[in-house]
Amino acid sequence: QVQLVESGGGLVQAGGSLRLSCAASGSIFSINVMGWYRQAPGKQRELVASINSGGRTNYVDSVKGRFTISRSIAKNTVYLQMDGLKPEDTAVYYCNAFVVGSTVENYWGQGTQVTVSS
Repeated sequence: QVQLVESGGGLVQAGGSLRLSCAASGSIFSINVMGWYRQAPGKQRELVASINSGGRTNYVDSVKGRFTISRSIAKNTVYLQMDGLKPEDTAVYYCNAFVVGSTVENYWGQGTQVTVSS
């Protein structure tokens, strides 16, 4: 079994910054893709950013230039540096990972709340 544990959410004023972390633990041989999703009240969950094992990144247009995703392969950890936060970034942020063990499985974290006040 694999666990994803997130940290770093909170309340921040518009224009501020937060850094999210997500550490994977358990039966892990390797992790292919790690990413961050978010879900605001009344909206569908959306992909915010992802990074593969080669370091290739992908961002939703609304966060390009403001958010930066990175990872430590040695620590099985993914980070999301969020700068220039806007009220519309308010959501629950979820970590996601495709983990290679005996098979490839997809895992989710429990979510961390990010609230941006205007």
